[in-house]
Amino acid sequence: MEPTLFVPNRPTLVYDADCGFCTRSVGLIRRWVDRRDRYDVRPWQELDLAAVGLTEQDCDAAAQFIAEDGSIRSGHRAIADAMSHGAPAWRPVGHLLTAPGVSWAAARAYRWIAPHRHQLPGGTAACARPLG
Repeated sequence: MEPTLFVPNRPTLVYDADCGFCTRSVGLIRRWVDRRDRYDVRPWQELDLAAVGLTEQDCDAAAQFIAEDGSIRSGHRAIADAMSHGAPAWRPVGHLLTAPGVSWAAARAYRWIAPHRHQLPGGTAACARPLG
């Protein structure tokens, strides 16, 4: 019997539970950004990806944020949305990450971090697999 897959009914940050760096990063987000549980945080491995419009490749390549209206943000924009939906003190940081000029730098940083996550604190061998 296959486990029942979860379909979010509120904003949700989606991450890769097989990646130690991602799991550690989500722990920091839960502790600092969203301590009041303003949105869900779920590994993609627990989600009904087809029901929310994602694929394993999408989720393997980058974090995803599913908004209340069902729209999806990926990569640095997913992290920005998580911060924008989090504690009031973090919301300006989330908005800043998508501001002109800063968004370009944040996207570039995310594109560097994603393939190097196995080399970062908390990284594991699972983090080193090819993305996408």
